[in-house]
Amino acid sequence: MSRLNEESLRIANEIIDRYPKSKSALIPLLHLAQEQEGWVTNDAMTHIAEILEITAAEVLGTCSFYEMFKRSPVGEYQVNICHGISCHLLGADNLLHHAEDTLGITEGETTEDGKFSLEGVECIAACTEAPCLQVNYRYQNKVTASYFDELVQEIRDGKRLEIPKHGSLAKIRQSVPNERLAGSELIEKAQQPEWLSRNGENL
Repeated sequence: MSRLNEESLRIANEIIDRYPKSKSALIPLLHLAQEQEGWVTNDAMTHIAEILEITAAEVLGTCSFYEMFKRSPVGEYQVNICHGISCHLLGADNLLHHAEDTLGITEGETTEDGKFSLEGVECIAACTEAPCLQVNYRYQNKVTASYFDELVQEIRDGKRLEIPKHGSLAKIRQSVPNERLAGSELIEKAQQPEWLSRNGENL
């Protein structure tokens, strides 16, 4: 299992510098760890705890709370088929069974080539587009069996570039100018908001 590598550690330090308290960077660092390995390893959680000077239990508690963080290996493409009430009424069960047949796995498993993992999930808030699913959290709406087969084949053929591999959420990062980093300006030198000045008030 892997701790954060040199490049991830460099990025982690940049992320931490954005926050007044380092602990606030916990969720971004979990995304970073998942980007590195495709899932969040125990060693990575321990490393994050060391970096942020918090307990490993705090890191695990946060990681285990959010469904998007995976604590065991998953496929490059995570297929989540919604079985909320709208999707259920419009054939989600049949779609899930078809997906199992197409991928050659059952719900909760990963294909032998490590390409796809399959899960049934609760409502993903696209009820008007039922039945729907997500591939690495990118929505696919009003999905039919034939559309699902086309989608899988296009992913295998490298034609769906708008769907990044699992764990890539952190690749789109906010750029923060140096002057806006946490702690870059002493509070006594900070400019007070205009509305305070207009009201004759002070910080």
